[in-house]
Amino acid sequence: MTTTETATTSATTSATTTEATDRSPAESTVEGTEGTAAAEAAGTAPAPAHHGYHHQKAEHLKRLRRIEGQIRGLQRLVDEDVYCIDILTQVSASTKALQSFALQLLEEHLRHCVADAAVKGGDEIDAKVEEATKAIARLLRT
Repeated sequence: MTTTETATTSATTSATTTEATDRSPAESTVEGTEGTAAAEAAGTAPAPAHHGYHHQKAEHLKRLRRIEGQIRGLQRLVDEDVYCIDILTQVSASTKALQSFALQLLEEHLRHCVADAAVKGGDEIDAKVEEATKAIARLLRT
């Protein structure tokens, strides 16, 4: 397996693991129970829950691989004793790329997860808004 294939496999595995662990056990249990009950009533298997980024997952993974390449480039620049300011310029570009990715992911979360919670109503919308607010606060601190 080449280095690129290893990185791709690692990124895919990491994304899959993250996707599976993003929800709290309570959310998984509630969604799983509702989906199963509805499926049993209809006589069909429950549809898997998807996150807001699901439809652009391939594009996101491609973008993250590109950012990973930028970070590896930083390592190479340091290894080759490149001028400090040139390295800092590349650090800035990498940081900007990650921030841009984070904003895209946040937008998709708001459009999908928060909007879905708003339709369902109840306490779920309050929890999703609070969760999104905390995520925005973390992004602003960086």
